[in-house]
Amino acid sequence: MARVTLKTIAEHVGVSRMTVSNAFSRPDQLSEDLRARILIAAEELGYAGPDPAARALARGRTGVIGMVLTNSARDAFTDDVAVGFVRAVAGSLADAGYSLVLLHSSGDDGVVPARDIAMDGAIVYSCDPATSAFTALRERRLPIVNVEGSPHPGVPDVALDNTTGARQAAQHLVDLGHTRIAIVLAALDADDALASTIPLETPSTTIAGRMAGWMAPLERAGIDPILIGTPGLAIDDLLTERIERMLDDPPTAVLAFSDLAALEVMERAKARGLRVPEQISIIGFDDNPIASRVSPPLTTVRQDIDAKGEAAAATLLGLLRGEDAISPHPLPTELVVRASTAPADDRPARP
Repeated sequence: MARVTLKTIAEHVGVSRMTVSNAFSRPDQLSEDLRARILIAAEELGYAGPDPAARALARGRTGVIGMVLTNSARDAFTDDVAVGFVRAVAGSLADAGYSLVLLHSSGDDGVVPARDIAMDGAIVYSCDPATSAFTALRERRLPIVNVEGSPHPGVPDVALDNTTGARQAAQHLVDLGHTRIAIVLAALDADDALASTIPLETPSTTIAGRMAGWMAPLERAGIDPILIGTPGLAIDDLLTERIERMLDDPPTAVLAFSDLAALEVMERAKARGLRVPEQISIIGFDDNPIASRVSPPLTTVRQDIDAKGEAAAATLLGLLRGEDAISPHPLPTELVVRASTAPADDRPARP
């Protein structure tokens, strides 16, 4: 069967090719009756619609926005925070007439979606700027918005006020009388080391902000916390091994860089017979929906996931309209006290 084109439909209806094109892309240019005749003819002839690539070329945009995730889509969607962020972005973009496509760093046959997929711009979520996907987007000179990642010149950044929330969390433990405190974090290689003995340098501005917040009240109280960390950006085998060793002689309280890390500590502490919060208090970060459902419910620092996704989408849409690349104000965070924290017990400090 011969391929049905705009010209085929135009000859069938007895109108110009441009009139048929307008029936699909500019319906306001035609009467309702004429447009209906054209669409009925297209359906009868088996016409699937204008070629997407051709339409994108004619309009000067694809209507597609890419998103690069920290992990693979399979791993990212085990985290309700990432799921909520993607949902908020997708909803905001849909309201503006855009679709969202998830990108990974590489694929079969040398295909790199960030390099090869047609899109109008991209959101990079909590990724290292050195990642190949970020590099490919920059080389294409596409509008980019960075979310909770390391800053990059000329790229607006959507960030949280990590310092305020972390400071409230650490102060909460100080007020409860804890002096043996551990911090579990990503993007920093630390194995049961006193904070005063290692450089607190990290490539992640998110972790750096949280570290600044945690350390301020601890230093004022004369507390030198133990650091347990991994060079990676998420919970990995190395971090879980170090958490296990930390629990051989557990602190009375733990500050974790995420709720998932806090729940990892909680699960492993319970497996050793430690009671939460009577023997070990635990505070997370994010207010992941699961934080209020675990037992005991997790004390954590809340971020507004929907607001973060909406801010990312709004910032990118502004770039597409030709606005300046200006980062929005950091989004607020606040401590939410639940049942995973309690006053310190009276165990002696480590020698």
